[in-house]
Amino acid sequence: MAHRLTVIFEKEAEGGYHVFCSTLPDCHTQSETIDEGVANIREAIALYVETLVEDGLPIPTEDIFIKPIEIPA
Repeated sequence: MAHRLTVIFEKEAEGGYHVFCSTLPDCHTQSETIDEGVANIREAIALYVETLVEDGLPIPTEDIFIKPIEIPA
């Protein structure tokens, strides 16, 4: 069974990215590149979900809406 989750990449001041999945609390990783971040967060999510299943807990469903907005500068 596949699950679709949104991940967020935040640029770090010192370089690289902080990558996280807001649907899975405390599911974070870091990377130097986008590709590395995708690989890292996939692994982090897989481990997170594996732990949920082992503990008999439900896998959270994503209930977020992302909408960019503009404000005057």
